[in-house]
Amino acid sequence: MLIAALLLASLLTDDPPSKLMAGDDAFARIEYPAAVEFYESAFHEHPDDPDLLWRLARAFVCMGEVLEGDERASLCKKAESYALQCIARDSTKAEGHTWRAAALGYIALDAGKSKQVNLSHELVKEVDAALRHNPNDDAAYSIKGSFYRALGNVSWFQRQLAALFIGRVPKGGYEEAEVALKRAMEIAPDVMRHHYELGVLYVDMDRRAEARKALETAARLPVRVAIDRPRLEKIKKLLAEWPDNE
Repeated sequence: MLIAALLLASLLTDDPPSKLMAGDDAFARIEYPAAVEFYESAFHEHPDDPDLLWRLARAFVCMGEVLEGDERASLCKKAESYALQCIARDSTKAEGHTWRAAALGYIALDAGKSKQVNLSHELVKEVDAALRHNPNDDAAYSIKGSFYRALGNVSWFQRQLAALFIGRVPKGGYEEAEVALKRAMEIAPDVMRHHYELGVLYVDMDRRAEARKALETAARLPVRVAIDRPRLEKIKKLLAEWPDNE
């Protein structure tokens, strides 16, 4: 009843805070197209509001990350555009940097090797900026952890080839990933992503007991964003591959 009243109020008024609240409510219910509609309606009336811009970036990232290929790239490029606009209007807004970093991570998946190296440096820069402006940004720490886990899977030889032909790969690896993901968990212990990413990191590090513990914790946490649903399926698959006593 309360949700319906909020939505009705947002439709009957031109008050941007009401539309923002309605958009947040739709986002929390994983109804991303509705969230975007509310945010964009408020944004058209107040195009200089950075809080609307980073929310639009977040919504498009969350819409895109459950897709693949061109569909994902298109939505994440929209997300990056909104994040850049947020940063241009208020460079101290941590969320603008965080969600640009998230968008860049997905854009890099579909980019060529040379472009990936350039994007990786941009991603690190944005995560560092987010944490400089908000040291308690759990999403930024989680993105940082995922990025360094990926770097940990790049061999010394591959790094040398990259430096020779397409540019220097950022330094870092598993150790930096573990520190960042544990920090994300400290800040927001009820977010599935943080525990899942730590579990996958431990899989990569062949630390099976710790991986099982992290993944079992992740599986008990609520679904907050669309990608948590396929995440749960991946967790079940990983856990099924190991005996309980392994």
